[in-house]
Amino acid sequence: MAEFETLMREVKDFLEKQEGLLLLRLVKREYHIDMDQIKEGLPPKKITRIVKSVKYLLYWEFATKEQYGIAQKNLYTTYRKSIEKLLIVPHDKYLGETFF
Repeated sequence: MAEFETLMREVKDFLEKQEGLLLLRLVKREYHIDMDQIKEGLPPKKITRIVKSVKYLLYWEFATKEQYGIAQKNLYTTYRKSIEKLLIVPHDKYLGETFF
């Protein structure tokens, strides 16, 4: 976990230099919430035990799909092996466009 987070700080500096980048966030899942908490308006509970792995979400927005494609290529050309070496399972990729 610490190795991955250290690498991602380096990756962040690299990603921030990509043309067309509008927003960049790396989120670490640290909380969970159940229906009772939602119904009561309670805050989420801190995760205290990691079963298999920590989940991270890299969220980035670009001005154009083309700029995203180039940045993705740049990321994978430069950091793919280092990132994959530290992951337990392959990472998910979610792509979409803002609708509001």
